[in-house]
Amino acid sequence: MDTDVLVVGAGPAGLATSRQLSRRNIAHRVLERGGTVGHAWANLYDSLVLHTGKRMSHLPGLPFPRDYPTFVSRGDFLAYLRRYQETFALPVETGVTVERLERWAEGWSARTTAGPITARAVVVATGIISNPVAPIIPGRERFTGRVIHSIAYRRPDPFRGQHVLVVGVGNSGGEIGAELAQNGIAVTVAVRSGANVVPRELLGIPIQYLAHYVRKLPRPAQHVVVALIRSLTVIRRGPPVLPPSPVFPLDAVPVIGFHLVDAIRSGAVEVRPGVESFTAAGVRFTDGREEAFDSAILATGFHAALGPLGDSIRTDAKGFASRTDRVTSADQPDLYFVGQNYDSGGGLFNIGMDAELTARHLADRVGG
Repeated sequence: MDTDVLVVGAGPAGLATSRQLSRRNIAHRVLERGGTVGHAWANLYDSLVLHTGKRMSHLPGLPFPRDYPTFVSRGDFLAYLRRYQETFALPVETGVTVERLERWAEGWSARTTAGPITARAVVVATGIISNPVAPIIPGRERFTGRVIHSIAYRRPDPFRGQHVLVVGVGNSGGEIGAELAQNGIAVTVAVRSGANVVPRELLGIPIQYLAHYVRKLPRPAQHVVVALIRSLTVIRRGPPVLPPSPVFPLDAVPVIGFHLVDAIRSGAVEVRPGVESFTAAGVRFTDGREEAFDSAILATGFHAALGPLGDSIRTDAKGFASRTDRVTSADQPDLYFVGQNYDSGGGLFNIGMDAELTARHLADRVGG
């Protein structure tokens, strides 16, 4: 074997896993397709700020610097990831793409752009950013404007003077739509299934911190607290301007902050139902209305990036791997996943827990 454990990806999930493996003296290698740690984060939109507070968003063993704001910017987060790798001297190899992962009698074989690598166990820490979901919308080939996924959006400048449609109102869609509107760009958002919008802070406390503790309560108590927060929000900000999501707010990642809501309320952003099809000049919505647009941004989410595993594992409706617990593959031995759990507690907080759990499993399997 070339190594005991192969970690695929050197974003937050891969770095956190590497740190926990190093603490247990487990031999491992971390492969990153980009030229730096956090490559996927380096290519997100310029204005991105973490939705979650810094006290519950740092990786294991290294808090954010004290001078960082409560909600950390993309640039500061990237600097932190690089410092994390340097502080713990994590064995990251950049510029190496894992093309295929295959199970064999004694472990795993990885086909990479740097040649084959064998390992006793594999941790897939590739996240979701590198696997954007673009729905098939009829008539797209007829549309004469530009269509991109939100992953390709960087800043408002290329859209000045345009009428832009944003499809989807998750956190990325909400922030992009609001930023375009703030820069004087005509924006319409298409909302297919509603959205749970929550304040970023409540009484000065990040909503993520509150959600973490509320999730520990019995379900009836959770409903009471959520209803109370909704009532306070209506009193302070007025009735909702987006249709509610059928998903309970604590069971998924809500839209955090009122940037989009405020833009809608001010008239800077228009709201339409789901998109039925593209036309040559724009789109037809599910209510039959047709409108012209110059560009469409598909803020339609992501699935887990599991391509190198092919059909050797099963996935759920959202593309996440089937597991027997939070991290262990239900289909293959010695295969683990970090960065597959997303909820109101925050993806980075979940990464910290899952990296620790994975390292404990591997300590039992391959030793230190």
